[in-house]
Amino acid sequence: MKNKKKNFLHVKSIAETYRILGLGKPIHPLITIIREWPEVDFSGTTLTGDLYLISLKGSNAGSFIYGRNSYDFEEGTMTFLAPNQALKFTEDTDSPNEGDTWTILFHPDLLLNAELYHKIKEYSFFDYDINEGLHLSQREKETISSLVTCIDNEFQKNIDRYSQKLIVSNLETLLTYCLRYYERQFYTRTNFNKGIVSKFHQFLNNYCESGKGIPTVTICGRELNMSANYLSDLLKIETGKSAKDHIHDYVIGKAKNLLLNSNNNINEIAYNLGFTYPQHFSKLFKNKTGFSPSEFRHSN
Repeated sequence: MKNKKKNFLHVKSIAETYRILGLGKPIHPLITIIREWPEVDFSGTTLTGDLYLISLKGSNAGSFIYGRNSYDFEEGTMTFLAPNQALKFTEDTDSPNEGDTWTILFHPDLLLNAELYHKIKEYSFFDYDINEGLHLSQREKETISSLVTCIDNEFQKNIDRYSQKLIVSNLETLLTYCLRYYERQFYTRTNFNKGIVSKFHQFLNNYCESGKGIPTVTICGRELNMSANYLSDLLKIETGKSAKDHIHDYVIGKAKNLLLNSNNNINEIAYNLGFTYPQHFSKLFKNKTGFSPSEFRHSN
C-alpha cells in the first residue's frame, strides 16, 4: 500500500473520490464504476460520504467478515452503503481487488426527477451491516454483472438526453434483483433464522419484564448482533410481521391483560408498560385494537 490517509474522511462527490484515489477525472459527475482500486492505505480510517455504494467481491471474500454461513452460496458477496453511513477500514480489511470485483458509487442527485429517488428507501439492505452481505450463486452473479455492464456502457459511451433515464432504469432493475436474492437468502437460511426468531421473542419478553420499558428495534437488533433493518426483514419473511409489529403486539397483549385484570388507571398502565406519555399508549392501543383503552376495559 502507498499513501496513508487520515483517520476520518467524508467524501462529497464522485470527483472528490477520484482525487483521493488519484484516478484523474471521472467520466460522469454523478456515477462511476470502479473495477480496480489503486493502492491507497485506508487502514485505521473511518469513511463516510454523500454517495451510495454497491459492491461485489469475488468468491474468495472473507466469509466471516461478510456473514456467510453453510446455508449460503459462495460465488460472490454484495454489500451496500447509503449516504452518511460509516465504513471503517482495519489492518485486516480485505483488499478491494481480491477476486472478481466492482464497486458502483453514485450521488443521490443522479436519481432526481426519477421515481427511484423516493423508492430507494424501500431497499432496506442499504442499512444492513457489512456482515449481513448478500451471497450470490454463479447465475445470480452473472445477472447482476450484466446489469452493471449495461450501466457502465451507458455512461462511458452515451451521455445524452437518454443516458440518465437508462442508467437509473438499469440501476433500479439491479436493486430489484438484489431484493429478490436477499429474500431467497432469508428462505434458504430459514432453519437458522427460526432460532433467531425464538431468541428475539425471549429477549423481548425478558426486556419488558425487567422494567426497562419497551425496547426499540435497534436495541433488539444489537442484542442479536444484527442491524435493525436486517432483523425486521428477517422477521417479516419468517412471520409476516416486522420487528416493530412484534413489539407492538407484545405491548398490546400486556396492556389488555392489565386493563382487564387490574384496577390501575390508564395512565398508570401506560407508565408501567414503559410509555413516557400516556397519550402515546392510548393512540397505539386504538390503532391496534379499534378501541381506546377505556372502551376496551368497559366492553369486556
